[in-house]
Order: sequence, then structure tokens, then C-alpha cells
Amino acid sequence: MSRYAVLGGGGVFAIHFVKYLLEQKDTEFVLSIGRNPPKSEAFTLGVGNGDPRYRYEQVHLVFEQSRLFELFDQYKPEYVVNFAAQGYTVSWKSSFLWYETNVVALAKICEYLIGCNYLKKFLQVGTSELYGPVNHPANERSSINPTTPYAVSKFAFDMHLQVLWEAKNFPMNIIRPSNAYAPGQQLYRILPKAVYYGLTGRKLPLEGGGVAKKSYMHAHDLARAIFMVLEKGRLGEVYNVGPDKPVTIHHLVELVAERLDLRFEDLVELVPGRKGEDSQYWLDSSKIKSELDYKEAVSLEQGVEDMISWGRKYLNLLHDEPCTFTLRA
Repeated sequence: MSRYAVLGGGGVFAIHFVKYLLEQKDTEFVLSIGRNPPKSEAFTLGVGNGDPRYRYEQVHLVFEQSRLFELFDQYKPEYVVNFAAQGYTVSWKSSFLWYETNVVALAKICEYLIGCNYLKKFLQVGTSELYGPVNHPANERSSINPTTPYAVSKFAFDMHLQVLWEAKNFPMNIIRPSNAYAPGQQLYRILPKAVYYGLTGRKLPLEGGGVAKKSYMHAHDLARAIFMVLEKGRLGEVYNVGPDKPVTIHHLVELVAERLDLRFEDLVELVPGRKGEDSQYWLDSSKIKSELDYKEAVSLEQGVEDMISWGRKYLNLLHDEPCTFTLRA
């Protein structure tokens, strides 16, 4: 039986990971820790409701660390999985906030956990963006080329973890996923936004015509990959995970239009591209496949259908939700 703490627990990918954990018969307890109070069911998906093995605590990782450490000692998680991050890539304004959350706060947390004898492994959910734009799939040994403060901050903490492992034997792994999506994702992200706009008859602003290429994986596959790394990953190792091929954002939105029985031209309006946006993210996931026997289970087409079903089910709850990103501390 295993006990888990999930940091960044209010985010969509953490919610899907918690759902995956609660489906495992050997899960004894899951402590989920998030910055905000729980949102509506459209975003929590009802995960953990009524399950005595689950508890959600609202704690700010930057400003309430003493309370966080008290919870660690109270629940004694064997596995700590960190999804928490100042996470939007438009990170040039107030860039220090990205470093406060993604580096300094996490370094303090790991320093505390070094002295906790109940910890078996800390797993950091990293990002493919630190490899920068590539014209071939990047593996774990590829050159690092971050192009935003967000990506720099994520790599800085990866480096910190690797030094902790080498110098202090801190039990850790890093997983670097491709772009992910899932029901419950915030509406400022491209796929839920395309679904919501399509269902409500609005025009989706498609930046730069959607020519940028990214690799999209469903959060269910991400949850499975994280669980595999927790269970079988070699300590100190980094694992990439994502689909074999990237697709253009244009193609992604085309899939949404097709499955909503809309013409692409009726769903989108072309707007200028985001300045400095990377042209292509592409991961080589052969290591996690060969070492841990990971296989992608949800195709992009299946995932888009899943997103549309979610949008239709919770449409009334989505009307009051913001479709643009707001920076917070």
C-alpha cells in the first residue's frame, strides 16, 4: 500500500493523475495540495468525491510552506509528485514570479524532504519546452535550449534535482512530457478553447495560422507514464514522454471542427502569431518505452472526441470561465 502527495493538485493533469491513483488497488492515501479552492465539477471532474483515501488541502507553495511541511509530516507520503508550476509560457512580464515558484519554492521543499525518512521518491513533472524548437525528436541527452523564462526556470530546477541526487542521494526522477490536454483543462488552452468556441458559435483566434507544431498527449497517458516512473523508474533518471509525431495547431483545430460538423473557416479567424513562439516541439520517448514498457493508449482523434464530450456535458458551467490567462503570484 502506498501514500502519495500531489503538488499542484488543482490543475487538470494532477486531477487526472489522482484519478489514476485512486483506481489502483494498492493506493492507501492521496493528499492533493493546490493553491486555489476547488473549482466547479467541470474542472475537478468529481475526482475523489466520497473517497476516504483522498484529501484536498489549499496551500500556497510559495507563501505557506510551514503549513505544507506540517501536512507532509502528518500524512507521511512515500511519493511526492510535483505538477505545481507558474506554467504559462508568456513569461516575460514579471518573470521573477516564474523563478520564485518553479525554482526557489521547490528547492525549499526538497531541502525539507531530504530529512524525511518516509520519502521514497520525489518526481518532478518537467517540460519538453526546455529543449527549445527542434527539427528532430529530442532525447534526454539532447542540447538544452530554453527560449522563455518559464523554460529556463523549469530547467534550473531539473539541474538542482540532479545535483541533489548526485551529492545527497535525494531519491528523484524527472519526467518531461510533451504538451498535454484533457477534460477539465482551462479554457485559455488551445484545445478546450477550440471546443468551447465551436460549441458556442464563436470565432477562435488562431495565432499565426496555427503553423507551429507541438506533440499532444492525453492526460490519461501522462498519468500512466508518471505512475510507471514512480514504480519502476531508475532513481536519478530523466524520462521523456510524448507521441511519436508532432502536429500543427491548425491540424488540431481542424479535428475539432470536423467532429463538431463545422467548416474550419467558420470556426477560426486568423490573427498574428505570438512573438517568439517556438516553431516545433518534438520528443524522443524511446527510453521510457524500452525501459518501462510505456505505450500510448489514447489517440489524438479519441482525445478530441473526449474533449468534445466534456464540453457538451459541462457547457453551462463553462460560460462564466475566463478564456484568457491571468498572471497571479
